[in-house]
Amino acid sequence: MAPFHLAFPVKDLPATRAFYEGLLGCQVGRTAERWIDFNFWGSQISAHLVDEDNAAAPSNPVDGKKVPVKHFGAILKWDEWQALAEKLTAHGTQFIIEPYIRFEGEVGEQATMFFFDPSGNALEFKSFKDFGQIFATE
Repeated sequence: MAPFHLAFPVKDLPATRAFYEGLLGCQVGRTAERWIDFNFWGSQISAHLVDEDNAAAPSNPVDGKKVPVKHFGAILKWDEWQALAEKLTAHGTQFIIEPYIRFEGEVGEQATMFFFDPSGNALEFKSFKDFGQIFATE
């Protein structure tokens, strides 16, 4: 699978670095005065400092929850997802959507959780016990 690249706005580079490197464990790549690259589970994300505030994004209902329309994240192995959920919970992370199993007993059953980074960017981390269900429709 080819890695992707995503550039996203942030308000504070030191807080962003502490969150992505310190809390999430992402390796830091190239840096400059107004941006930082991170190894985000094998893909490259670039945090770019912006001077204006990040506007709140709309949400859509999914499985009875309000899912932020604008979000990014990673699909982790089941044990890795569980460990991250425990780490974030122990850290006192305020979740948009607490860690839970979505579509339980249905096609596409998955573990998921949503939370914000320090700049208000929504992140989703999910996992499938059966990775063959990632794109399943039946």
